[in-house]
Amino acid sequence: MRGAAVKADVLQPHPVKDQLPGVDFCVTSSPHWAEAVLLGFQHYLVMLGTTIIITGIFVPKMGGGNVEKAEVIQTVLFVAGLNTLLQTWFGTRLPVVMGASYTFIIPIYSIVLAPKYSQYADPHERFKETMRGIQGALLIASLFPMIAGFLGFWRIVVRFLSPLSAVPLVTLTGLGLYQLGFPKLANCIEVGLPLLILLVFLSQYLPLIAKSKRAIFDRFAVLFSVALVWVYAEVLTVAGAYDGRPQITQLSCRTDRSGLITAAPWIRFPYPFQWGGPTFHAGNAFAVMAATFVAVVESTGTFIAASRYGSATPIPPSVLSRGIGWQGVAIFLDGMFGAVSGSTASVENTGLLGLTRVGSRRAIQISAGFMLFFSVLGMLLHIDKVIQKLSCF
Repeated sequence: MRGAAVKADVLQPHPVKDQLPGVDFCVTSSPHWAEAVLLGFQHYLVMLGTTIIITGIFVPKMGGGNVEKAEVIQTVLFVAGLNTLLQTWFGTRLPVVMGASYTFIIPIYSIVLAPKYSQYADPHERFKETMRGIQGALLIASLFPMIAGFLGFWRIVVRFLSPLSAVPLVTLTGLGLYQLGFPKLANCIEVGLPLLILLVFLSQYLPLIAKSKRAIFDRFAVLFSVALVWVYAEVLTVAGAYDGRPQITQLSCRTDRSGLITAAPWIRFPYPFQWGGPTFHAGNAFAVMAATFVAVVESTGTFIAASRYGSATPIPPSVLSRGIGWQGVAIFLDGMFGAVSGSTASVENTGLLGLTRVGSRRAIQISAGFMLFFSVLGMLLHIDKVIQKLSCF
């Protein structure tokens, strides 16, 4: 009997963590297929906001127009779908979305504004040469997380992450996005603020008022908010509320000024090195590698938060290290396809896990399917203005 008790202890080296109150579905469980599809589409909408914002920052400065912007958005979506599936299948296997990261904005912006690319008179040629420089920097920078993760070096680092140090890490990972989200909301306060208020009301207050046995409004608050505010923004546009307003206001508020719906091809398959072979510069590579280290720390905090929202067991250091290694693979694919930014575990989508109380891995994998589908069929890009407002949440 004593030997059997010892054997039972051996089979349980990792005690199960107490579930958070109100978590309806854990990592390995899943809601009904119809509900899982809606949740996956909701995760897709959230990551689409970050994708469009980052693309909108870089592509115009690189010399690209609406056509190039639509192609880059489709490329980022395609690579994000691949990276999310790889992370959920072979990495940490947690419900995390791997998407474009704000961490890479400063080093990549320095590449975009480099004098060696400003000498090109043709905007399209400048776009291609700048993209090739960004690809080379991402390919080199991806070696750091792959080496640190797959060879186990990051496992040594995360062993020193106690709860006292992990909590500030996870908190600061999320708070760091406020400085990027709220300025975008302020660009069109009459659309962004109602969206934010409606999202908070539907997710936090309406369920208490309605007292429904089924989680509907709080679980699908993002879908309801986007649909209602999109109709509201369309009414303002058609009614001429923005006629004669400044150009920046019209670009941020009008639903007919994005230019993506006419620029995006019906069907387009992103492929490696579609803008030419990468070019390598040591200064660019080291700058992006420094951002990669920050992205690795950010992903570590996001993995910890996602495991908690998914009611998973405490993450062993080896699993965190493996996830970082696959993040390196994600950044490598970003460089191959020309995704204009490196990848990290999405803080916004992890927050959505807590909002919906659904930590299902299947819902995240379905969202990856939406990313791959709409990266090939790019005609959903015309909802980008409302989605940008959502990203501030």
